[in-house]
Amino acid sequence: MDYENDTVLVTGGASFIGSHLVEELVARGADVRVADDFSSGTEENLTAVADEISIVDGNLKHWETAQRATDGIDRLFHLAADHGGRGYISNYPANCATNMALDNIVFETAVQNGVKKITFASSACTYPTDIQQERERLREDMVSFDERGGAFADEAYGWAKLMGERSLQAFHEQYGIDASIVRIFTAYGPRENETHAIIALIAKTLAQQDPFEIWGDGEQTRNFTYVADIVSALVRANERISDATPINAGVGDFISINEVVQTVFEIMEWEPDEVEYLTDKPVGVKHRAADTARARKLLDWEPQYTLREGLLETIDWYVNNRDREHVRENLELLLHER
Repeated sequence: MDYENDTVLVTGGASFIGSHLVEELVARGADVRVADDFSSGTEENLTAVADEISIVDGNLKHWETAQRATDGIDRLFHLAADHGGRGYISNYPANCATNMALDNIVFETAVQNGVKKITFASSACTYPTDIQQERERLREDMVSFDERGGAFADEAYGWAKLMGERSLQAFHEQYGIDASIVRIFTAYGPRENETHAIIALIAKTLAQQDPFEIWGDGEQTRNFTYVADIVSALVRANERISDATPINAGVGDFISINEVVQTVFEIMEWEPDEVEYLTDKPVGVKHRAADTARARKLLDWEPQYTLREGLLETIDWYVNNRDREHVRENLELLLHER
């Protein structure tokens, strides 16, 4: 599907995932508007399409900014959020909780301005934490708003995302706006920052940290999903889902941090003399991977990138865009501040 006659808004469009989505929409012929306050995203992320997009620079928690951003829009991809990696969401829960206000302001102004369709970037953090201690793939119906005890999200960030989902469903129910929800699982790729696991491990390797620090015991697993696959899921959800049905965007593999570390060492051709496991650091749930049956059925979607393929692309970007000495000197700051 092309978007040649559509004006499309991407909130958080200067961010890691958002900027890749913007590039894809521009390539499909959309008239793209980006709304971002550049608190974590950067104009540099949009360099490739800078002459083909418009930008609303401001905080979407402010009504005037949200009204201006959503005016004249056909389709909306809502990715803007206060978030970061595990260290960030553990240390800044109040920041993450403000996403509930952000989401509702964006949805309400979108409805007021006649936006036809909203796609909401949700998160695997919406899933109950108690079922993620064993290796069980997460299905969308494991979260329920209809059953007592049907929700038990992951920290304030997860609860805020879950409330964003419910709010969008409410706007769909009351106003009939077409809506879709994509639960993103542990995305990684070029332009991501060092507060997230994959980039943190690459940064530590580039800095040749020795002893090499791994948070937890390294046996915790995630289903690391390359950004191009996430973008594909968002676009297909916007095209094919209209009733606010949530869809998982993730791989079905349980990949341990130790596995990722060894692959990064191999690709970057360096290995430390010693590895130190920091078991006092926040690591989140023990295991997380996605059941993608619904995505296959409704979106005809499944991930295309293997972990190694995604790491090769990500490492190539990081090495070519970071100075080793700067990373080494600022490593602790980079790992904790988005």
